[in-house]
Amino acid sequence: MYYTVYTAPIGALYILEKDGAIIEVKFDDESFLVKEQRDHFKQEDTPVLKEAKKQLDEYFKGDRKVFDLPLKQAGSPFQEQVWEALSTIPYGESKSYADIAEAIGNPKAVRAIGQANRRNALPIFIPCHRVIGKDRTLTGYAGTKTGMKAILLELEGIPFVQK
Repeated sequence: MYYTVYTAPIGALYILEKDGAIIEVKFDDESFLVKEQRDHFKQEDTPVLKEAKKQLDEYFKGDRKVFDLPLKQAGSPFQEQVWEALSTIPYGESKSYADIAEAIGNPKAVRAIGQANRRNALPIFIPCHRVIGKDRTLTGYAGTKTGMKAILLELEGIPFVQK
């Protein structure tokens, strides 16, 4: 298991790889900084992690609209269905939580969509930041990181309202 650190406009990203696939992206203030957890991973720029950094460079420059990386995360069937729906939101567009609930055929699951978004271990690569309130307001990102979400939405030219 490997990791690399990528310096992004939203802060340091720790990108984790296992068995040739990216399994998680953590922000600089998260638990990965705890040495006991980090010791399970070796810091190394493997070919997959080098490609992830290259694609992130292109994304943050506005040159990349779609990521093409081996991604793997496990969740409940519901979570995986939500993450698949998130993956279909095109660059520069947004959906509401209700839109995602409709897309997966579960229109009453709006709050559960929010929880599945929060459990997305691959932010940016699986674009949960493109999900905003029906009234275009910012809602949580990776918990409470709406400032990061605003930067990503602005980068993609997605209009939103800050509360």
